[in-house]
Parts: sequence; structure tokens; C-alpha cells
Amino acid sequence: MGQKDGFLKFNRELPKSRDAKARIGDFKEIYEEFPVERTKEQAARCMDCGVPFCHNGCPLGNIIPEFNDAVYSEKWDEATRILLSTNNFPEFTGRICPAPCEAGCVLGINKPPVAIEHIEKTIAEQAFEKGYIKPVFPEHRTGNKVAIIGSGPAGLACAQQLNKAGHWVTVFERDDRIGGLLRYGIPDFKLEKWVVERRVEIMNQEGIRFKVNANVGVNVNPKELMEDFHAVVICTGATVPRDLPIPGREARGIHFAMDFLTQQNKVVSGDTISDQIMAKDKHVVVIGGGDTGSDCIGTSHRQGAKSVTQLELLPKPLNQRTHQDPWPLWPMTLRTSSSHEEGGDREWSILTKEFKTNAAGEVQKIKLAHIEWFTNEQSQRTFREVPGSEHEIKCDLALLSIGFLSPEKGLLDQLGLAPDGRGNVYTNDYHSNIDKIFAAGDARRGQSLVVWAISEGREAAVAVDKFLTGSSQLESKEVGFMALENDA
Repeated sequence: MGQKDGFLKFNRELPKSRDAKARIGDFKEIYEEFPVERTKEQAARCMDCGVPFCHNGCPLGNIIPEFNDAVYSEKWDEATRILLSTNNFPEFTGRICPAPCEAGCVLGINKPPVAIEHIEKTIAEQAFEKGYIKPVFPEHRTGNKVAIIGSGPAGLACAQQLNKAGHWVTVFERDDRIGGLLRYGIPDFKLEKWVVERRVEIMNQEGIRFKVNANVGVNVNPKELMEDFHAVVICTGATVPRDLPIPGREARGIHFAMDFLTQQNKVVSGDTISDQIMAKDKHVVVIGGGDTGSDCIGTSHRQGAKSVTQLELLPKPLNQRTHQDPWPLWPMTLRTSSSHEEGGDREWSILTKEFKTNAAGEVQKIKLAHIEWFTNEQSQRTFREVPGSEHEIKCDLALLSIGFLSPEKGLLDQLGLAPDGRGNVYTNDYHSNIDKIFAAGDARRGQSLVVWAISEGREAAVAVDKFLTGSSQLESKEVGFMALENDA
């Protein structure tokens, strides 16, 4: 441990955000530059705990105390080796992960936790700047060919791992650019797309083939994939949105959140969208209180919304942990995102009852009611409407951000894949009911975090590698060090 009293000497500090009024004028990343010297101080806060619960919080099992120590000592090559041994894309997770590792930080018991996510991003950017992250080439090629369907974080992680193992990998993406959720689901003010393009270019140099506008099951024959490839991995995500079937749902001006976000991301990338869903000069209501809803709020601000209101069915969280979510569990506390800081209203324990329209069939108002939550006789948590609490609010644009149900069924049915109880691809050790087909990410586990998608892609790659060769060196964390060892 570099500085034994670092957690006593330094307070938690993060990069400051640009002024809210200024930053809503563009889609650039919101944070200002942060001196490396102060990042070293943040790394010095790590206590090198006897039992580092941050490992348990991270789905990737990042080796956090060790890379913190390397950062404190300015050993950026060592920090890079350690981080890449478990995480293919720290430049992504360092920007958009909700940091469950920080929730498990031992320092967080009675102090603000170590700024692990920021440190991770800094390691990644220092590694790119110093040339430590560069194409990794396998020692030999196996001759096996693997098709990966979907280029989101799970698909990209699986592709990179299998390429390291020496297999020829082709990634099929139905959209016109690579990245999946990273490309079209996350606004640029959280993840600028040059970050994705930089990584994709490296993977392209590594020998991974990318095919865009390749919609397997529509303009790419899945049977031909089964014939041409030795294994196929489904990484299509869980893209079927949960709907809100209430009166007036058919009105114009009601859209799924991801349609709204995708269109704006395309525009930021230089595309022209006819009849783009726009919030300008409108009363926007975002239904759903999660991260996607927050992204809709920030995007609405930047489009010039007249007002933005976010509705949440659940009650307002507390500002501190309770006996139900003690450390090191994920804290069910109130979170205020950068988009919330930019303006708008938030309402909790609200039931959306009806969309009301004007004569032209356009949504104009929403009928709402307050609810109260209670535990019924069957010990189930449920709610009831508060009598006399019905009211209406203005709404010219409603964005449904209430989660995703499952992968789309067309391709899965064509391939004969069995579903699990929730409609996701059923697997046993990432292997589906069809001999050559595997699944990873949201398509397998359901809607989840980017960091879980990367973990899923890595684990699926191990299963595919074993299927093709009988064993797998990908289980060894040493494979993550190859990028630097190749330059030794």
C-alpha cells in the first residue's frame, strides 16, 4: 500500500462537471479535466483491506487494491496490466458503470468510498496516451470460425477474448455502426462515440471482422451461419421494451425511450433523421425512474424542452442505507444523476392511468394518481391508489422508460433456441439447447449493466473455447497481460 494514512489524509474528490446551463448546449462529455496528481491522491485512499469487498461488488472481479497502489506509485504500465487482466474495456466502464465496487468499498462503511470508477477511467486513458493499449495478436490461429450476433459490450468482449484464443471471429451487427447499446443506447454526454470507435479500430486491427447492416434472420441467413461457422454466440441484448397498456396509449407523441435516444445519437453522429422525435418546446414526461429515464431527461434538456417531469411508480428512496441494505450490499438510496442536476421535476409513488389527447389524436395530458405501498396478507409488497388523488399534468411528449422484457423472438425462433422462464435464451454454462450456439449478455440474463455484459461475454468466450478445443487458456488472467508482454 503506497500511503498508509491516505484514507485519513485525503477526502473523496471527483472531476467537476461543466456548468449545467452551458453543457445542455451540446452533447459533449460533461466533466472537466482532472489532474493526474489528484487522481493519485484518490488512489492513496485505498486501505488495501484484508478482505477487499470491492472485488465482490464488481461483476468482473477487478483487482482493485492492486491497481490503486500502482496508480499511486505512477506505475501506469502495471496498473494497465492489472486492469486489462479482468476488464476488456475500462474506457467504457470508467465512464458509464454505476460502480457496484464502490458500494462494497470497506472505506464506505463510515466514509465516502474510494473513487474506483474515476481511477479506472484514468488508467484507461493513460494507457491509450502512453501506447500501452494496442492490438493484441494471438500466437497462433486455430482455424476455427466463430460468429457473434450483436456488437454490444457482451459481443465485443466475447469477440476480443475468442480472438486472443486464436479463433477467427466475425461480428454481425444489424445497425449501421458497431457498438450496440454503447453506440445508440447511451447519450454522448455520458459516452462520446470516439471512445467506442477507438476501441473498435483496435479490434479491427487485431483481425476481428465486423459486418454492419447485417440483420441475422432478415438479410443474413442463420442457416448459412450454422454451416459456415464452428460456433455462434447470441449477444443481441434484451431489446423488447416493456409497454404501458393504458387508455390513450395509441395517441401520437408517445414513444419508447430507446427510440428517442437512438435517433438523437444518430444525429450527433452526423445522420439526418426524418420526423425525429423532438422535445423542443414541449412538456416532456418521462415514465420510469432508471438510468435510461435519466438519459431521456438529459437529452430532452439539450433538445430544448419546455418542461421535463420524471414519474416513478416506486416510493422515493432514502438518503442513507437501512437494515434492509446494509454495507456491502448495493444501497437502495436516492441517486441524482447529472441530468437531474440540469433541471426538471421528479415525482415518486405515481400511477400513470390514462393518456389524454386533443382532437388531432396527439397526447396532451396524462391522468395520474398518488399511490401508497403496503405489505398484503400474502406478505407481498403492493400498492393502492390514494383516494381523491387523481390529477392531470401537461404532456406533449411521453417517453416510456420502464425496462425491457427479453430478446426479440424472430431470430431465436428461427434457430430453435429454447427460452428460459423469462423469455431469455436458456443456457447451461452459456451453451444453448442447440449444439453450436451459445448466448451471453442481456439476451441470456435479461436487462442488466454494461459491466455484467462484459463479464458475460468473457465467460461465454471461455465456454466456446472449451467447446472448440477441449480446454481454454482464457480462464487464466495472464491472457489479459498479452498486450504489454508482446511489446517486451
